[in-house]
Amino acid sequence: MQQLSPTQLKQWLDDGQRTQPLLLDVREPWEFATCHIPGSVSMPMRSVPARYAELNREADVVVICHHGARSFQSGLFLEQAGFGSVINLQGGVAAWAQDVDPAMPRY
Repeated sequence: MQQLSPTQLKQWLDDGQRTQPLLLDVREPWEFATCHIPGSVSMPMRSVPARYAELNREADVVVICHHGARSFQSGLFLEQAGFGSVINLQGGVAAWAQDVDPAMPRY
């Protein structure tokens, strides 16, 4: 699975010439409500096995969690389910808040 730093993801999101990825946030609903990267879709990790068919297998999927562990596990599941381009956000939203958006609430 590919790894992407928050800065690299920000550059991608800001690049109007690139196809935008699906930002899949696998944290719990209360975590997503506290803070999330704009444009993210909430799908708690525990629901991914039941709901992954809702996702586009052809899209670049950037999986996001708090620090990067749950997103990595969810990404492995998606790869095994046949998704072709799964990317883990290194350090999760905690690293995003530190490196890209210091105004983002932290927990």
